[in-house]
Amino acid sequence: MNEKTSAVERVLVVSALSGAENCAAAIMQQMGLDVEMVPGRREALEALRAGSYAAVIVDDSLAEGDPRGAEVLWKMAGLAIPMQVNFALTGSARLVRDLRAALARREQEQGAAHRAALRALESELRNTISGLLLHTQLALREGGPSPQLEQRLRLMAELAGNLKQRLDVPQA
Repeated sequence: MNEKTSAVERVLVVSALSGAENCAAAIMQQMGLDVEMVPGRREALEALRAGSYAAVIVDDSLAEGDPRGAEVLWKMAGLAIPMQVNFALTGSARLVRDLRAALARREQEQGAAHRAALRALESELRNTISGLLLHTQLALREGGPSPQLEQRLRLMAELAGNLKQRLDVPQA
């Protein structure tokens, strides 16, 4: 496996069943993701300590056979999408479809969170700059500052005005 591969391109499959290998191959072929297969929980924990994954797919029999172990595995998975699958019943087409949908949903959620954070930052900057602009303009109106102070206040007002105009331009 390539060490430069990002977490978004890697999937961990935890199963000792041969059917899981077929599903892993389908994920690689149809989605272009790197898939790491491990036979059990202990190997999965080692893999999760060593790197991060976009998704962790665990065989239903392993998870149901050791619920506490499965809980530890889910916690160690971090931001990876946890999936519990019965490889004996679930075909590779369904697994690929479910994984693709889960990854797309996560991407949408990350995009929404990014946009919300950007809006909050822009709002905070606008408020700060508006306050700076207002107070420099008030200081200039009061009159009586030395010519050097007046020049600095005018420069501050101009800089704040420029920043405010840049923030008010809608982003594409």
